[in-house]
Amino acid sequence: MLPQTAEQLMRSRYSAFVLGLSQYLLATWHESTRPKELDVDSQMRWTGLEIISTRAGGAAASRGVVEFAANYRDGRHEAQQHEVSTFVKQDGAWFYLDAL
Repeated sequence: MLPQTAEQLMRSRYSAFVLGLSQYLLATWHESTRPKELDVDSQMRWTGLEIISTRAGGAAASRGVVEFAANYRDGRHEAQQHEVSTFVKQDGAWFYLDAL
């Protein structure tokens, strides 16, 4: 089942990072900005996701923006990735486009 909103896609991509599913991450990355390959750092442990805000990106929208903070541990260091991500819906499927 495909994510129905930009936020659902954001949450599923976070889960893919947690599980190291680089193929899913590439498949849900828009072709215009997708890298040729993606190596997920196996030493990084994702420890939590907070959705800060969502603009547009509903089931009927074609674009969306999701601001989030993802916590992780890299060895002994704890850190946070804060990002405002843009998403686009194409042919009925949502894709990650880029970070603002």
